[in-house]
Amino acid sequence: MKSTSIPEDLALEKSEIEIFEYNVSDACEKNKIILTQNTFSFLQEGRKEVNTNSSPISVDNSSFLLMKSGHCLMTEKLSAPNRTFRSILLFFSDASLLAFGNKYNFQDRICLELVPIHKLNYDEFIKSYVKGLKEIDSVKGAARSKLLQVKFEEIMLYLIEIYGPEFYYSLLGELDIKSITLRRVVENNKLDRLTLPELAFLCNMSISSFKREFGKQYDCSPIKWFQDQRLIHSAFLLKTKNARPSDLYDKTGYESLSNFTQAFKKKFGSTPKQYQMKI
Repeated sequence: MKSTSIPEDLALEKSEIEIFEYNVSDACEKNKIILTQNTFSFLQEGRKEVNTNSSPISVDNSSFLLMKSGHCLMTEKLSAPNRTFRSILLFFSDASLLAFGNKYNFQDRICLELVPIHKLNYDEFIKSYVKGLKEIDSVKGAARSKLLQVKFEEIMLYLIEIYGPEFYYSLLGELDIKSITLRRVVENNKLDRLTLPELAFLCNMSISSFKREFGKQYDCSPIKWFQDQRLIHSAFLLKTKNARPSDLYDKTGYESLSNFTQAFKKKFGSTPKQYQMKI
């Protein structure tokens, strides 16, 4: 039987966090699924059974699932003849999970045992949360990704409040320790002009390993990512501190004001001075 890659086969744009309203009118039995991102499956109608490397888990619309990326067998059953199977899927990457932990300082203790799937019960808060999640599906543009980021953090903070920090650590597993270290070093030094060898040293990695792991986490090269972060910070300074462009180009790693201006315009659609005047 052919396997299905999710979310890729749902024709969604590649994103760190995304939602999808899943509706089907045909039941399926043990479909081979490759989850390439971690997934909340908020079941709305029907029944689902999931086989992973742990015991099979069954849910109806009184509970929902949080599944780590990986391989599983998925069975979907309709609640009654001529009905549909419905669920709201919230996809999020390991990078988003690690960034969340770094932001809220959930990284001091590590649970080395990865839990591939959690079965969780609905309560009134979760039901209300899912309604709000569905409304975001109609939002387009930059606001959508920002709202999804907020909603992802909301559900994670709520579940950690209920189940404790161990819930978060159980999503990481032993293999993510290297990623956590890299993420912490990168995020804490994103505005410092450290060299690639220096960053690799802080992560206790070779340069090639650092670049390879960085690509997995951020889906771009270290040079591009750090330049983008410094440009974003320079835009913040232009907006809030009334900084002069001539004082910023060296801090962002550019050799001249003209190179900085070109890079800023490419990212934000206007020169630093034009950007400042708009504000």
